[in-house]
Amino acid sequence: MSEQKIATVFGGGGFVGRYVVQQLAEAGYRVRIACRRPDKAGVLRVLGNVGQIAPFYASVLDDASVACVVEGASVVVNLAAVLGDASGQGLEAVNVQGAGRVARLSAQAGVSTFVQMSALGASHTAPSAYGRSRAAGEDAVRAAIPQASIIRPSVIFGPEDQFFNMFAMLARYLPVLPVYGARTRLQPVYVGDVAQVVARLVEEPSLAGREWALGGPDILTMKQIYQWVLHTTQRSRALFEVPPALARIQAAIFERLPGSILTRDQLLMLSQDNIVSAGQPGFAELGVTPQSIDAVVPFYLTRYRAGGGRSGIRVEK
Repeated sequence: MSEQKIATVFGGGGFVGRYVVQQLAEAGYRVRIACRRPDKAGVLRVLGNVGQIAPFYASVLDDASVACVVEGASVVVNLAAVLGDASGQGLEAVNVQGAGRVARLSAQAGVSTFVQMSALGASHTAPSAYGRSRAAGEDAVRAAIPQASIIRPSVIFGPEDQFFNMFAMLARYLPVLPVYGARTRLQPVYVGDVAQVVARLVEEPSLAGREWALGGPDILTMKQIYQWVLHTTQRSRALFEVPPALARIQAAIFERLPGSILTRDQLLMLSQDNIVSAGQPGFAELGVTPQSIDAVVPFYLTRYRAGGGRSGIRVEK
């Protein structure tokens, strides 16, 4: 058997990572899962042949561990990121410095293909610190590897997501659902489609050095998303559009509680639409047809339903 090429995936043990790892394994790569908890990532070994997938300890905050897992790799994918913290220090450390560290050490190791996961809405002028940190992270990657590919997805959904699952869980227990950023439009994208794009960029060097904006076929406001979840789970709940002033007060309190279920920076993220702009290259240019919400989500929201049967999209305009 000829020697397999090696791909290192930072954050490979996470929600998106497991799909990326599987795609790369199916493409014939030996995959190193670089993460802080390799003991938890061990379950992903079954996604490949015996010995093909292996978890390694690595932190994007540490030069030595990063250098170790990129040595000998021809492909590096960086999925490691944080949504934020009360101090904002994690955004700078992980999303900016961490991304730059992974790219810099990958370049020094002679890595030929680098894919950086960013986010739709990443911009130096973004209202949220998260959006600005993602843009700064892209710059740090480009400074080390000009030919890196940048992927910018909208909110990602899939069976293990903390998006539709969270809304459905709230609908199960709360008689009234608070809706933040009710009129903000999102373009949710299926995790499997995102992973497919990563694998495509890895396999086709001619696509390197570009940014790809990824959004699914459905564009819905936050309020419409709640309505969709309620219809799909066959529950009747009142929706309360939280006024901006009240939302900021609540976020200031919630962000200091364990889990940071809502932060002021997340409210700023919801202050503008998160959709693909006209002219931005994405699925169409790659020849990929993204999955709709209706084709995927009802199947994993079954456990939250008040009754049986499959439901589709029905939202108020």
